[in-house]
Amino acid sequence: MKAIIIEDEKKSRQLLRVLLNEHCPQIDVVEDCEDLPTGVKAIHKHKPDLVFLDIELPGLSGLQLLDFINEEEITFSIIFVTAYNDYAIQAFKLSAIDYLLKPVNPVLLTEAVARYEKINTRKLQQLAILKSNLSSHEEKKIAIPNRDTVHYIKPRDILYVRGEGAYSTFYMNTGEKYMLSRNLKYVEEMIPAFPYLKRCHKSYIINKHYITSFSRQNYTLTLQNGEEIPVSGERIQDIVTS
Repeated sequence: MKAIIIEDEKKSRQLLRVLLNEHCPQIDVVEDCEDLPTGVKAIHKHKPDLVFLDIELPGLSGLQLLDFINEEEITFSIIFVTAYNDYAIQAFKLSAIDYLLKPVNPVLLTEAVARYEKINTRKLQQLAILKSNLSSHEEKKIAIPNRDTVHYIKPRDILYVRGEGAYSTFYMNTGEKYMLSRNLKYVEEMIPAFPYLKRCHKSYIINKHYITSFSRQNYTLTLQNGEEIPVSGERIQDIVTS
C-alpha cells in the first residue's frame, strides 16, 4: 500500500517513516512533504492509498486539503498526525477520523493502519464533517463508518447506545440502529459536548431527553419507546438528578 506523509517538521517526518518501516512493513512511503501544496502534487503523482496528514502546516491547514483535491480524486484515506488539544480530539472521534498524537506511539500507529485495512473508506464527507465538528457554530454530528458507507447521525436523535465488547450499537429515535466498531468507553469519550448523553451502566449510554420514568425497585430507566435500560447503583444520582 502506498502512503504519503505531509508534515512540516523534518524530525517528525523521519520518525513516522521509521516507525512505519519497522511496524507496518505493508506500507510503502512513496514521498514525504513539508507543506500542503507539495503534498497535493505528491497525491496527484502517486495516487496513494493512505495519507498521514498534519493539521498545523505552514501557511495552510491540513483541513484545506479539500480545497485542492477534486471529489473524484479522494480515493485515499487519511490519518491525522497532530498535537491538538482535547476539544479537537473529540471532533476527530465524532467524525470517525483516525488521528495520532505527537510523539507517535508505535502501538497506536499499528492499530490505526489496521483499522484502515479493515474499513477502507473515502474520507471526503468525513473531512467535511470534521470541519463542522471543529466549529463552535454548527450542529455536531457523529460519523459511523462501515465497509461500504458512512452514516452521519445527530446526537440528539440517539435513544441509547449499547456496548458489547469491542462494538457499540446506536439505537435511534427513528427505530434505526447503527453499529460502530469501537467499545463503549471510546463512545463515552466522544460525547462530553452533549451533556444529555450519560453513561448509566457498564453497557449503556442513554439520552436523558427520552427518559419517562425511573424504577427504584429494580434500578431501570424506561424510555419513550417503552424499552427498559438498567442503571448502575453508583450512577443513579448523576442520571436522575442532573
